[in-house]
Amino acid sequence: MSFREQFIWQKSIDLSVRCYKLTEYFPKSEKYAMTSQVRRCSVSIPSNIAEGYGRKGKAEYLHFLHIALGSARELETQLIISQRVELAKKHFIESVLKDVDEVQRLLVSTINQLK
Repeated sequence: MSFREQFIWQKSIDLSVRCYKLTEYFPKSEKYAMTSQVRRCSVSIPSNIAEGYGRKGKAEYLHFLHIALGSARELETQLIISQRVELAKKHFIESVLKDVDEVQRLLVSTINQLK
């Protein structure tokens, strides 16, 4: 089975795409600040899932899933800040935050199952 077949990887790819689309609405002045942070962070989640999946054993995979979870929590924080300083319409950010919650739940569930 390839990492691309994993539901958690697919959902995190969808989340990353949504983050890219959301940040298109951010002010141009945020291009090298919050826009960049949100995008890099969102890409880190599926990237770490894929990297960990390709490693030798379960312990290494768990390590990378924990890194992905950390990135998801970082992304949540950045989106909350973006919402509070009104970088985009509230309902757009809230919708993406729901996806972040789902990915976090999937990561925690996968980590617990592998322990």
